[in-house]
Amino acid sequence: MIPYGRQSIDSHDIDAVVDVLKSDFLTQGPQVPKFERTLAAYCNAKHAVAVNSATSALHIACLALELSAGDLLWTSPNSFVASANCGRYCGADIDFVDIDPNSGNLSVAALEKKLTIAKANGRLPKVLVVVHFAGQPCDMREIHALCQPFAINIIEDASHAVGSEYQGVKTGSGQYSDITIFSFHPVKIITSAEGGMALTNDPELAKRMSLFRSHGVTRDPELLQEEAPAPWYYEQQELGFNYRMTELQAALGLSQMRHLDRWVEQRNLLAKRYQQAFSNTVIKYLPVSDDRLSAYHLFVICLPDNLKLQHQTIFEALRAANIGVNLHYMPIHLQPYYQALGFQVGDFPQAESYATKAISLPLYAELTTEAQDLVIETVTQLCEGEMQ
Repeated sequence: MIPYGRQSIDSHDIDAVVDVLKSDFLTQGPQVPKFERTLAAYCNAKHAVAVNSATSALHIACLALELSAGDLLWTSPNSFVASANCGRYCGADIDFVDIDPNSGNLSVAALEKKLTIAKANGRLPKVLVVVHFAGQPCDMREIHALCQPFAINIIEDASHAVGSEYQGVKTGSGQYSDITIFSFHPVKIITSAEGGMALTNDPELAKRMSLFRSHGVTRDPELLQEEAPAPWYYEQQELGFNYRMTELQAALGLSQMRHLDRWVEQRNLLAKRYQQAFSNTVIKYLPVSDDRLSAYHLFVICLPDNLKLQHQTIFEALRAANIGVNLHYMPIHLQPYYQALGFQVGDFPQAESYATKAISLPLYAELTTEAQDLVIETVTQLCEGEMQ
């Protein structure tokens, strides 16, 4: 089976993890802060907080921004459920902004319209989670300009997008957001097995997120509310969680950073091969804007409207041919949990229409040209055959 995504691990990565296993620290040692500093420097951000998953990073980001019951979080329906669940963890209400079908990303026009209505109704969001779908950054300058008059906090869910760029600036710089989230799950651009990181330029947000990731407990003399009466003294200042990243994960993530730019370049080359192969066929794909560099976590094709009824047939035929395609994503608002909150079919028609024709093809740094050619040939034959 050719998977839609997979990790790339070399001997240097293995040695880095083994070195930690032989060291004095398996957790709460020097590797985690070193990984934080390395990625923050790469993105030109001032602070980074490593955690055990991007979901945890989203949660502590919302907590740091003081999202709570009675507040409202907006996000894209075309994402993994964590982009919305992070708000529910805080007791907040959730709503969605429909997507631009050409990119799969949050629609700026839909956001502008929804903000106008929300202002009139006196019910604006406290947090907007902007999802950089498939690795392409959203139009952050326009989104920031729309949100700024209402003091809406912006979280970039860049789980797909480490190594990407917007207008020549690395995603994670925080130029147009309060916090940026990255994922290091094995199918992402780099991996720490599991893991995530939150980047920010605000020192107070960084302090709060650091507290929330480790039970709300601190020993830092500068953060203590009372002078330490003894060397063992610590304080729980928040109701936090055990979201810490281990030294093993950090060592692997650090080792993988060596390849980040090269892997993003390779993913773009593979994406270009797909684009060239499908350029004279009925198969459509999501283009990338000229002012952006996609990390290409995913390469998504979209079947033409007259093949939407064959979506499942083509999908199943590809898997039967040992091509591990996937769907990213079933719209969040149509999940049973969110339907029980009142969402229904028709609420976000662009996201719903997209999901009836999208297929994620295999894309990862070590995908061979032979394997990719097989994917291209099989996809083209199936789609062109269905048109006859």
